[in-house]
Amino acid sequence: MRATRAVQKILAGYEGETPGVKGKLRQMLMTGKLGGTGKMVILPVDQGFEHGPARSFAPNPAAYDPHYHYQLAIDAGLNAFAAPLGMLEAGADTFSGQIPTILKANSANSLMSSSAGKNQAVTASVDDALRLGCAAIGFTIYPGSDMALDMFEEISAMREEAAAKGVATVIWSYPRGEALTKDGETAIDIAAYAAQIAALLGAHVIKIKLSTDHLELKEAKKVYEDEKIDISTQAARVAHCMQAAFNGRRLVVFSGGAKKGENSVYDDARAIRDGGGNGSIIGRNTFQRPREEALKMLGRIIDIYKGRD
Repeated sequence: MRATRAVQKILAGYEGETPGVKGKLRQMLMTGKLGGTGKMVILPVDQGFEHGPARSFAPNPAAYDPHYHYQLAIDAGLNAFAAPLGMLEAGADTFSGQIPTILKANSANSLMSSSAGKNQAVTASVDDALRLGCAAIGFTIYPGSDMALDMFEEISAMREEAAAKGVATVIWSYPRGEALTKDGETAIDIAAYAAQIAALLGAHVIKIKLSTDHLELKEAKKVYEDEKIDISTQAARVAHCMQAAFNGRRLVVFSGGAKKGENSVYDDARAIRDGGGNGSIIGRNTFQRPREEALKMLGRIIDIYKGRD
């Protein structure tokens, strides 16, 4: 598969990677309506694990079926579809080769007690990803959790195995846990720190949340103020997170979060685009809407990344 200059420039930043990993990154970057632009929109559907089936799929009952999500991602012209093992297995044969897939290899759930600590269980392997023909594995880490060091060690080992077998790694870097306040989970200093940690762990694609202008850490706040780091707008905060991801040498996509109004979704996409981010990984804001409405929304998001809106 030939790569455009935009994609070649991105891949040049991955100097230590094997041809297999770069091939998988190229596959995702060259797929769909944004193929070749260097921008990405990915459909993630791991919410059934995280929040339970009714909270995830009852607003749009067709979404209980894994085939629905495969087909939505394909028909919308997205770059990839990410899901846990069982969901990918449920459509792997029917949709083989039609869209790059990302195997979400660890998960949490809403049934655990508040005293359990912020952690996720490893629920799939690199060999599962190979068996299903996946382009990448996905793995969540929780910077700020007392369990964070264990999670770092888990993904370090899994990422090493995946790279050796020609599979890329996407890290969901979601700050939360005992060391952070609720506001701190989306603070800009913490978001940038989360992007840096994921990059240092060897992530090929980094998934983080959009941030607020709150500054959580006292030591960091002084630096932001002394150095006059611009965090005044969402686009400026996206640009700062891209700096933290090796000055844009790593692909960074931003999560959509809980379902919200259409205009907010589009404003987020424009901020990501204007801040130099690589795109969106958007789940509930699309699959919880009726199919035609979701397709229309995804089409407009793609247009925004193409600079048409």
